[in-house]
Amino acid sequence: MAKSGRHLFLLFAAVSFVGGINGEYLGKFIGQLSELHHGVSGEVYAVDGRTIHIKDYTYDGQGPAAYFYASTYKTADSKGFRLRDENNNGDVIRRYRKEGVTLTLPEGKTLNNIKIFYVWCEEFDVNFGDVKIPRNFDYPRPQKIDALKGVHQISSDNIVIVDAQTLLIPNLHYDGEAPDAKFWAGRGPKPSPQGIRIADENGKELPLRRYDGKTVVLTLPGDLTVFDIGHFGIWCEQFTVDFGHIQIPQSVNVPPSLKMLGVSPQSKLNCEVLDDELAFEVRWAVAGESIVLQMVAKLEEREYMSFGLSGEVANSVMIGGDVVVAWVDKETLKGYAYDYYLGDKSQCSGPTGSCPDSKLAENSNNIRLLNAAMVNGYSIVTFQRPLKASDQFDLPILTNQSQAIIWAVGPLNQRDEVSFHSSYLKHDSFIDFARPAKWNCPLPEGETAAKHVEPLKAVTTEAVAVVASTTTSAPTRREGGNRRRGSNRISTRQPETHAEIAEEGQASKRESTRTRGTSNKISQRGTQTVPPPTPVKERNAWYIPPIECYEPEDGVFYAQMGPTGGKRGYPAITGHVGWGISWYINGLLIPEINVVRGKTYNFITEGGDNPEVSAKYHPFYITDDPVGGYAYKTPEERKNISILAGVRFDKAGEPIPVGVGRLCHWTHSGDSDADDFDSFGAYQRTLQLKCDVGEPGIVTWTPDRNTPDTVYYQCFTHRHLGWKINVHDSCEQAVAASELQPTIVKPSEAQSDLEPEASIRQESVNFPSPH
Repeated sequence: MAKSGRHLFLLFAAVSFVGGINGEYLGKFIGQLSELHHGVSGEVYAVDGRTIHIKDYTYDGQGPAAYFYASTYKTADSKGFRLRDENNNGDVIRRYRKEGVTLTLPEGKTLNNIKIFYVWCEEFDVNFGDVKIPRNFDYPRPQKIDALKGVHQISSDNIVIVDAQTLLIPNLHYDGEAPDAKFWAGRGPKPSPQGIRIADENGKELPLRRYDGKTVVLTLPGDLTVFDIGHFGIWCEQFTVDFGHIQIPQSVNVPPSLKMLGVSPQSKLNCEVLDDELAFEVRWAVAGESIVLQMVAKLEEREYMSFGLSGEVANSVMIGGDVVVAWVDKETLKGYAYDYYLGDKSQCSGPTGSCPDSKLAENSNNIRLLNAAMVNGYSIVTFQRPLKASDQFDLPILTNQSQAIIWAVGPLNQRDEVSFHSSYLKHDSFIDFARPAKWNCPLPEGETAAKHVEPLKAVTTEAVAVVASTTTSAPTRREGGNRRRGSNRISTRQPETHAEIAEEGQASKRESTRTRGTSNKISQRGTQTVPPPTPVKERNAWYIPPIECYEPEDGVFYAQMGPTGGKRGYPAITGHVGWGISWYINGLLIPEINVVRGKTYNFITEGGDNPEVSAKYHPFYITDDPVGGYAYKTPEERKNISILAGVRFDKAGEPIPVGVGRLCHWTHSGDSDADDFDSFGAYQRTLQLKCDVGEPGIVTWTPDRNTPDTVYYQCFTHRHLGWKINVHDSCEQAVAASELQPTIVKPSEAQSDLEPEASIRQESVNFPSPH
């Protein structure tokens, strides 16, 4: 989790051309404003279905009553309707000098049903400049692409490119067992060490934790966009392993990000303080036909927080209220959010009291939990609900006026339902949920909102159909517990109807279209070294018998894959963590192999033969490199490495692995973990060899006088899967431990009355054969 003072972060085939300031993409080009009067000019782009952006907009400001206008008719005239300016003001527009201006169409209007955009003087009915919207215009919108699928139980629903810098991964699963898994992106169709880390949903580049069906929103770093990358996935950096990836389509008609438009993220998110002492805040963003809300509070063990709509529009009253009750379990860190109807000032009993909607009627819980976290002692729960009432127990969230709200904090009862609140709202309070976005919550002294308050990223209507994105950031306290507010408080006046409509476009990711170019935004790692594997502190390794220089007599070894064997297996043997699999030689977990110079050895390789599935493709080779993974070595690293067997080089000098064969994998069966076994022999008896259809490969090797005394068997495509080969000049064959040498002992006279019995008892243990 984040430390104090830091927050957990969430969040174009061009028809004519796509452009932007400093190479930032502004959307799909619509056309140039006609230059008719008062110096009006600029390039107009579609950002999404309800948002347009004017690049280099210029107007001298001299018109007496000029407004931005749009119309569903083909001509620019008074039949059209006004658009609010970039600050959501409805006043006469000001003077502009080559400025970027982002405008949103009113609710119910899209680029599909308007035919012209123009600057109109209402006083004299004069068109100062216009651009026509092409018929059946295909404006940018979020795009669904493939789902993730791979090893370590990695899976997801179809990933959504929300905008040019934002990826949304619904229903992500990952077992969290790998030591150094990261979100990863790069050029080309497949991952490699030359890719770039993508910070997780909390803005961290730490190894990924376990995911159990969570929706994750990722932001590409810096100026990197989806047009600069060819793939995205999960990559184990220490071991150069592709756990699963998807390709990014070369041409996607998606919005630009808010950053590309020069829009400050916090300008799209609302926040209000509900209670100072509890640091209770509510944050929200209207997203099309729904709203995403987040509650944040400093709660005690087994306390809930609740927020919602009053039973009366003009007064804050509990009875008849529609609220969400939420909390985070401090032990499991699991979050909960439930739709409640407050029928009475009592605990829920049958159909009466303050009850979850689901207890009053089936399928009536209209709250969708999006995210939950515990940050610096603050409970943070993010959820989504429709704007409209979905059943008789719901109240609508109004988008044309303020409405009374209610909140409370109190203990959960034994049924995990609300009991009488310990803190609650004691006066009338009102919120205009569709207001121009304002952040009226405290920030650290001397810091900007952009640095410390990331948004509950707004979402387009299309993206909401998939899932809404979220922010997770804890509020900040000053010394003594005092909190610094923004300039505005929650209104305590009576509600006042006004024309400020919720902006779906404001809630959308700003869209764009272009084809992938040859951008240099991806940081090329060049000669940077891949991070070393994490060392192991305690090394109580299993004894793995070495393969001696005189065995096997025919010099044939079977190289297959298998599990690393828990804490006493691969990590304890090598001194560093593994990523879950390693080489097995003749059924033994990474044994040391002893060979003799001048003798020919054959390695039957069964490590996988499908290069399209990286996690199941392990070409066998022999090298003087203790790390392995030659495929991903830089040219500088390769200069210092010798390959002794298993790889050939083509005419261009490119390495081609030859130790490629079907995949055979030793698989652990049973309920016990590897750490439950005191010896490898006991663990080995639980292993079963499972092989894919196909033929094995073969690597032939004859060590000679130039072969180093210590070399390594490795995987060509991954690091740290193999172990040592000791090379000897000669082999003095000793009695093998497996050969029994009987000793004949003549019975003494004192034993003559005993039954004859062998002096050595032989016990046969049948290990699984290699095939």
